[in-house]
Formats: sequence, C-alpha cells, structure tokens
Amino acid sequence: MAPAAEIPKTPAKKPAKPRRSARVKAVEEIGRGYFAAISSRDPDAVTSFFSADGIDDIVPLGVFRGPAEIGETFRELFAALPDIEFTVTRVVADHDAAVVEWRLSGTFDGAAFQGIEPTGKRVELRGLDHLEVNEEGKVTRVTGYYDGADFARQIGMLPPQDSGADRAMRTGFNTVTKLRREIASRR
Repeated sequence: MAPAAEIPKTPAKKPAKPRRSARVKAVEEIGRGYFAAISSRDPDAVTSFFSADGIDDIVPLGVFRGPAEIGETFRELFAALPDIEFTVTRVVADHDAAVVEWRLSGTFDGAAFQGIEPTGKRVELRGLDHLEVNEEGKVTRVTGYYDGADFARQIGMLPPQDSGADRAMRTGFNTVTKLRREIASRR
C-alpha cells in the first residue's frame, strides 16, 4: 500500500480584529488621560476626570467620595512619594468602562501617608484600576486594587515575606487562632 499523500498545510488566517467604536476609543483615552493626570502629580487634574458624585474605591485604603475627598487622597499620596511615577502597562475598554493595569514606583520620603510616617524606602507596586465612565465622559467610579501587604512590607511596616520574623508572626497568629477556637468549643 502506498503512503498517503501529504496534504500541504496552509497557514491559518488570523481573524480580523474587530473594529472598535468611537465610544470605546474615547473610554480608553479617558483611562489613559486619567493616569496621565496622576503621573503629572496634579490632584486637580486627577479630580477633573470625575463626575460631581464620583467615587474612588481604593480597596486597600478606603472609599473616597466626591472630588474634594479624592483630591485630598491624591495630594497626600503625591506629598508622601514626591518622586512617584505611574506607568500604564495595559488598557482594556468597552463602551462604559476601562481597566488599566499599572506600575508605581517612588520613594516614601515625603510627608506621612494614611497616618504612617515616611521611612525613606523605595516602593514598587503593580495594580489595576477599573474605571466606570458615564455618557458625558466623566468617571463615576474607580475601583483600584494593589497589594497593601506588599506596600507595608516594602516600607518596613511588615517583615519581608517568608523571613524569620514573618514566619514567627504567622505562627503566633495561628497559635492564637487555635486557642480561641479551642476556648470557643468549650463554652
């Protein structure tokens, strides 16, 4: 029996990229513009992106309502890390939201931040912000995520991950938790 003829492989065509609407492009630009304002270290430029009742929910820190509270939070951040730099690494948008992946770097050598005195330590974080945008092109809500424990470790508030001090702290916590559970089961 003769071997089957080999069928030449044709390269698969890449599917056409869907065209983005003008609205999706505008929402993406709002996300990029918002981070350009943050990078400029100008709280007023940052708050200009928000609607009058806008909310900035920075998960590790709290919920800030309205341009005045949001602006004060950014003033405090910029004062605490005077050399802060944000780099946008990716933006994904649809007609009413943009998701912005970012990196932050700066030195915590300015003013206190969230009641924590500056330590002079360098900070490098990765984060993600989800921006909701209304029909007028204003941000109604930002939900921002970053690793608060990593921030605390980098400024020296928590011990380095997996260090002896970190393991001891975790062991102590687990011991207390087990004791509480044991005491509760005897009641």
